[in-house]
Amino acid sequence: MDDGYLNFQRLMDAFMANDRQATRHETWAVVPVKEIVLAKQRLANFVPHRLRQELALAMFEDVLEALAATPQLSGIAVVTLDPSATRIALRRGAQVWTDGARDGHTGAVTAAVRRLAANASTMLTMPGDIPLVSPSDIGKILAAHPSASAFTIVPAWDERGSNAIICSPADAVPLRFGPDSFFPHLAAARACGLEPNVIQNRAISLDIDEPAELTRFMSSRSNTRSWALLDQSRTEWERACPAVLEAQ
Repeated sequence: MDDGYLNFQRLMDAFMANDRQATRHETWAVVPVKEIVLAKQRLANFVPHRLRQELALAMFEDVLEALAATPQLSGIAVVTLDPSATRIALRRGAQVWTDGARDGHTGAVTAAVRRLAANASTMLTMPGDIPLVSPSDIGKILAAHPSASAFTIVPAWDERGSNAIICSPADAVPLRFGPDSFFPHLAAARACGLEPNVIQNRAISLDIDEPAELTRFMSSRSNTRSWALLDQSRTEWERACPAVLEAQ
């Protein structure tokens, strides 16, 4: 039996031991993470492949660290099949759910919604690429979320994407993610009889998908793994993306 199989088996044993069901009226965070080898394709012409993978994991850990330090949350679920993301999630005390993990962002969240809705739990979902997010940011949006059946959303900086959504209960509004999901999500909430609670939050609004967002993120020093990684690797991505540098 080779070492790779034994390491995988230990990982799965830890995953099974750490799995528990949400209970009634809890608030859970859900973070979908695609397989890291496929991460950040829109940066492919600007950031080398190895650095894109490292950046995806660094951002994910920045997000997970903030969620783990948010006392208002009952639990964290990471929807993934990626071994590296799984190891980080388990180390941070998160659950790892695999249903829907290969069905894109929408499929992963939808699978988590079904699981949480069975116990009338509230869901907060956010992506793993908003490295500036802090426990304070998360606490503020949770505090601003109405206590009854409700829908809260934080848009991306350009008001196209949906960078955080809180649903009470988890299935209160059907969700469909993508680069232009913000206004369709507002319409979906209203179609379900809920007036969307829109919150602007600078840290949550900045996801790193495009060169312009990479530039925006690196323009100010932050105490994040992601900033440190990109700062240490400037010679790689600066050489690879002169257009980004010209925009600074």
